[in-house]
Amino acid sequence: MPIDNTPYILYGAPHSLYTGKARCYLRNQGISYIERATTHPDFAARILPQIGRGIIPVLETPDGEVIQDTVDIIDYFEKRGVPYPVYPAGPLQRAVAVIVEYYGGQSMLKHAMHYRWSYREQQEDFLFHAFATGSGAAMAEKIMGRMQSYLPRLGVTEQSVPLIEQSFGELLDILDAHFEQMPYLLGDRPSIGDYGMIGSLFAHLGRDPVPAQIMKLRAPRVFRWVERMTAPGLDVVEYGERAAAFWPDDAVPPSLEPLLEHIAGEIFPELTDKLAFMDEWVQREQPGDGEPVTEKPQQRQLGMVETHFLGAPIEVGVEPYLLFLLQRAADALAEATPADVQRVDEYLQRFNLAAAVPCGLGYGVARRNNIEVWSLK
Repeated sequence: MPIDNTPYILYGAPHSLYTGKARCYLRNQGISYIERATTHPDFAARILPQIGRGIIPVLETPDGEVIQDTVDIIDYFEKRGVPYPVYPAGPLQRAVAVIVEYYGGQSMLKHAMHYRWSYREQQEDFLFHAFATGSGAAMAEKIMGRMQSYLPRLGVTEQSVPLIEQSFGELLDILDAHFEQMPYLLGDRPSIGDYGMIGSLFAHLGRDPVPAQIMKLRAPRVFRWVERMTAPGLDVVEYGERAAAFWPDDAVPPSLEPLLEHIAGEIFPELTDKLAFMDEWVQREQPGDGEPVTEKPQQRQLGMVETHFLGAPIEVGVEPYLLFLLQRAADALAEATPADVQRVDEYLQRFNLAAAVPCGLGYGVARRNNIEVWSLK
């Protein structure tokens, strides 16, 4: 079914990480939409009863379908045909793009939330304006306090903060060098990896005053990429007229490989420990197929696990949603030839990233009726 020209409704907020991901996609693809705050009466009257939890972004289609979660929103349009499809056809590029999406949207929550809330005093007026605009002054204070309280559960601690800031600087240097060569991560159009990264690098790190200033001064090409991702269409004027294609032959641009090394050094052992926790939980609890991953829709985590970030001890929450994200790389390999599977595995092994593709599990996580459920295989 083709995309309806009637405007879609996007419920979100300007300062929301995941709304930013969805908004960029709609703008880049030229999809007509109207953005509304959650204070709009329709959100409480019609949207909340359907999704069962206060969460953004939510997309409402012209025919009344309600879709929550950026992956589901993007996949809805990808199935209908868009000018710049975000999933590469080749299994290697697709696997890499999914891993980068996971890093940007999940692992980089440490960076995003640290720079927003650890520097709250320096950017209080900016943040208060953002939260009060959508929620009112009294509610803004409560929401801001609650958000700030999440830092320890994300692994933002006194020991990890210096490493998070070091990581952010290194990431900016890597991406700045890459964007000197090409406008997007995998070539001349954005992949799902770009959309995974833009959430953190726009809404928090490219918009909040403290990290945005660091980005502008240290990595101007990264800031320009943020502008590019938030513009309509493909804003690639400085690269000349080139075909809007991914890097040829299902290869990864050499200038992107330092990013893969960077990602591997940060997502492990945390990812390994989270997957082990989840595996033990599933074996113990024996959930049924289609059963929600948690007792309540607003509850995202199964529990806490002790792990490390760049050597610093941290304790973080375990969200089954991470498996929903990463298993899409495993799904791509399941459809590939044995030769391609070996090629992808050997490439990812070079960067110690093969374990980020969860193959061979007897269970997975799916999205049904806008919540995560167990999918038994």
